Amino acid sequence: MGRYLVEPFDHSDRYATERYQGAEGRNWWRCDPTLRLLMRRRLGDGYAWAEPHLDRLGALMGGLVARSAEETDRNPPRLEKYDKWGRDVSQVVMPPSFHAARDALMADNFTSPAFAEQARAHAADPAALGAAWTYLLDQADIGMGCALGTGGDMVVSLAEKHAPADVRDRVREIFANGFYSGEAAQMFTERTGGSDLAALETAATPAGDAWLLTGLKWFASNANGSAFVVLARLPEGAVAPFLVLWERRDGGRNGVRIRRLKDKLGTRSVASAEVEFTSAEAFLLAGSGSGSGSGLGTMMKLTNASRLGVAMMGVGVARRALVESICYAAAREAFGRPLIEQPLMRRKLGELIVEVEAAQAMVFDGHTGPRLRLGPALIKLRASRLGVTAASDAIEVHGGNGYIEQWPVARLLRDAQVNPIWEGGDNILCLDVRRAMEKEQAHLPFLAHLRTLATSDLVRTRIEDLAKAVEAWSSLDRATAEARLYPLAQFMADVYAAALLEDQATWGLDDDRKALVARLYAERHLTDPGPLRGLDRPATDPFDTLLAGAVTL
Repeated sequence: MGRYLVEPFDHSDRYATERYQGAEGRNWWRCDPTLRLLMRRRLGDGYAWAEPHLDRLGALMGGLVARSAEETDRNPPRLEKYDKWGRDVSQVVMPPSFHAARDALMADNFTSPAFAEQARAHAADPAALGAAWTYLLDQADIGMGCALGTGGDMVVSLAEKHAPADVRDRVREIFANGFYSGEAAQMFTERTGGSDLAALETAATPAGDAWLLTGLKWFASNANGSAFVVLARLPEGAVAPFLVLWERRDGGRNGVRIRRLKDKLGTRSVASAEVEFTSAEAFLLAGSGSGSGSGLGTMMKLTNASRLGVAMMGVGVARRALVESICYAAAREAFGRPLIEQPLMRRKLGELIVEVEAAQAMVFDGHTGPRLRLGPALIKLRASRLGVTAASDAIEVHGGNGYIEQWPVARLLRDAQVNPIWEGGDNILCLDVRRAMEKEQAHLPFLAHLRTLATSDLVRTRIEDLAKAVEAWSSLDRATAEARLYPLAQFMADVYAAALLEDQATWGLDDDRKALVARLYAERHLTDPGPLRGLDRPATDPFDTLLAGAVTL
């Protein structure tokens, strides 16, 4: 029984709280057949070795990490600006719940170099296991995912190429546990905005083999990290990335001040702040020029990888919203039967299952499939927006309860709303799609990849229609072409997801059900419903089949 008093007017078990177990407390590996299918495919012979690790991880994420996320959301980080002598220490104090979750995650870190070495020794792909680790973590807390993963690969990669030897050694020490260790931060955004580099004001002046930075970053996440990549303007006017550490070379405190922590809508487990640089010691992370061999060019490539991380956050939130919705609908009764047995609810949940699996296919293809230049922008465009709509749907499924902070779905919606912003909003992603097509002809390998995946006449036809659409778009005047980038990118994402789902149906692991998912997705996104909007189609109810392969309760 639950720890509550039974009111005298309770005459049924409908109000028994133990009936309403959501995702928390479950093993998220065991209750996710779609993730198990992906891992069996991606890991091959290494699956038998990896499965016990994944099972342990599923219990950790659904248990301690999920509980800690709720506690950290209620008790977010705080800033201790001054010590008892009034000196600026700018210390971010994280709550005990954050440390408990982070320590557990670092003790079971699938992204660490040591774990990757073990995986390779057992013929298991470390990239696939790392993707599974972040996918499960993002279902619990995308704020923690941001805190652990913000820019670590960028700091290490750029430092290895450009930093002085002693600084490079210090960076290696900081990231001994891998990129996903919570030690990095990216500091790009200023009060003038985040995407318009021409408006950037932070200035760099030379000081021997180092530089001194002066300026203010308006929105810097993971401000309690140890190593920052900071964009600043060189004396001649060009923008370049710099490495800033909390301590100077001589061991003294660097000129880094935290003005205040942001009072955010969500993702409260990552400390976001306004950070001021006052003659802060910094090291240029760039060579000459601005091309792909320069620090800025390398940083832009790594930003594309970061977009895949944000896309994973979007699909993680969407998956959690789906599980919470199914758990609640199975327990809640209305009009004499559970919500999950009622036709309109089955329609809503069925559509959500299909959309989540389509986004999941895209995100895992981005992490473990071929490196497509168009992939990150399209995947983030779709997955980050799905996180918001899925969380909103979960609130609707819960009714008034979903609007209350004691239920988990309110936080999911608050957290999800940042994903369309992080690493570029929809418009910025569309502009990147244009840049990739115009400068690199990136649509050609993208279309070629889709042609290797599709199996149905419908999707194959839509791939060729997409090729024609790109050709037609390229003949438009500049302003009209930019205005039509969004529908073009959405068309690309629709066909991409449909082709991936059809390919999954050929894996020999879940043929009939995945074929059903692929067909339902294609019918919804790639066909004309006709003048009657599909109301004249034959009556079918595939929900039970969809549910059986989506969530195991």
